[in-house]
Amino acid sequence: MAASSRLLWASRAAAYLRISTFPRAFSTVLKDLKYAETHEWVKVEGDSATVGITDHAQDHLGDVVYVELPEVGISVSQGKNFGAVESVKATSDINSPVSGEVVEVYEKLSEEPGLVNGSPYDKGWIIKVKLSNSGEVNSLMDDEKYLKFCEEEDNH
Repeated sequence: MAASSRLLWASRAAAYLRISTFPRAFSTVLKDLKYAETHEWVKVEGDSATVGITDHAQDHLGDVVYVELPEVGISVSQGKNFGAVESVKATSDINSPVSGEVVEVYEKLSEEPGLVNGSPYDKGWIIKVKLSNSGEVNSLMDDEKYLKFCEEEDNH
């Protein structure tokens, strides 16, 4: 069977079974988080914020093999780099979506960096920050705006 006829057969079978043949358009986005244009997420609880990279970011990076973590006690600033994620495809900076002091670092990522791929919003978080300016969160995107941002970015 020629490649073109296999593709046609697969397309017709998918149509008959009502299965989409389009690749996954965008990744998981959670409602209770805020998102930066650089694809970091933040979950704010009081004056504390948990930070990680989004499902969209890890999906584009591929298998994460190393996460460069900051030291506890350092100050981070909104939009500024505090670490990096290295994958089989590329190395990407991690920027802080909020300003404050790093109060906890998820050290388990040193041994299991793949947690960023498998559970970016739960077991793959990167740092916890004591916020110095909680108003900065208002400049971040909510889930609907971030989803639209990702769709537009992927279409360009």
